[in-house]
Amino acid sequence: MTRPDSINNNRSKNEELPTINVGMVGHIDHGKTTLLYKLSGKWASTHSEELKRGITIKLGYADIILYKDENGRYNREKGQAVRHVSFVDAPGHEMLMATMLSGAAIIDAAILVIAANEGIKPQTIEHLAALQAKKVKNLIVVQNKIDLVDIEQARKNYNEIKELLKGKYDNAPIIPVSALQEINIDKIYEAIAEIPLKEAKSGEAIFLVARSFDINRPGVKPEALHGTVLGGTLRQGILKVGDEIEIKPGMVIKEANQQHYKVLKTKILSLYKGTRKVDELTPGGSMSIETELDMAIGKNDALAGCVVSHVGKLPETTMSLNVKYQLFPEVYGTIGRAKVEAIKPSEMLMLSINTSMTIGVAKRIKNDIIEFSLKIPVVPFKGDNVGIARNINNHWRLIGYGEIL
Repeated sequence: MTRPDSINNNRSKNEELPTINVGMVGHIDHGKTTLLYKLSGKWASTHSEELKRGITIKLGYADIILYKDENGRYNREKGQAVRHVSFVDAPGHEMLMATMLSGAAIIDAAILVIAANEGIKPQTIEHLAALQAKKVKNLIVVQNKIDLVDIEQARKNYNEIKELLKGKYDNAPIIPVSALQEINIDKIYEAIAEIPLKEAKSGEAIFLVARSFDINRPGVKPEALHGTVLGGTLRQGILKVGDEIEIKPGMVIKEANQQHYKVLKTKILSLYKGTRKVDELTPGGSMSIETELDMAIGKNDALAGCVVSHVGKLPETTMSLNVKYQLFPEVYGTIGRAKVEAIKPSEMLMLSINTSMTIGVAKRIKNDIIEFSLKIPVVPFKGDNVGIARNINNHWRLIGYGEIL
């Protein structure tokens, strides 16, 4: 999702192209962000700490128009425009599972990057489980760094990947790639072009907020200031410039050592779909909404995890949830194999719901249903999926998933 201060405001002739959100996931050292640069021409890790440390900490974004040339090859430069692609770069580091789950909540498909010279890592398996938990159905596997191994090692790694995908993503293409040498980049474009598009859901607008920004630069004159910008994706419905909207749970208010949430109401000033300024948003791709809210309200992702709709159309926020759940057979993301232990009464777990994160205390457990008491309110939609993580050795590890009843 591109910030409005860096956008070319001219309407593109490709504006009505079908749009898809593609997540980039995988182990921290397997070349994921480099691959995204080769696919998009943009380094998605733009935050100073990310550049310094060489890892993705927050969600990164990059947009391209995918073309098909006269020889049937896909590229991002010439030919017939066939699809607008929004890439979402999710963290590969084991300590950033919460951010990865937020990214998985807004994508239509994923590219799982596995380095051929290092093979499948615990984080590889954990990210695959996260895609399952978030019900991401379309997967492309990139067997990266293929130039660093001989053919025997490449085949061995390929067979290990096939075994990993068995019963989960049996039909996912596995593409041998060298991101640095730009080998088979066009094959990834081809696989992206073949991902089936989701049917847009009708109904009232539901916008999931993954990021929030203050985009104003120092020294901007008061008359040129922008309001808070919300970045994310529209799950269903339509939003238009000028619409009155509300944001739930909203802004955190701290008073007398306690905090509560204030629902925000505001007006849409401008809309951006990928890198294009538009008059209305429809589902598909990464998007940004500029609002009338004071720019300080949205700084540092303060509104990430919120849900946006027209005033009065969202469910009431809740501090309790009933979840029908299923546990994975083992804990992923750790060295070795450890069985997932049953959830215990009063246990505290991290719950990922759309782009929001909350801590849920298991109040009652009966068969495959848990009643959770929540530390942070959420906006509940019946049937929405829930990622469930447990604190193991000071890291949140995904142990299962479920759906809201």
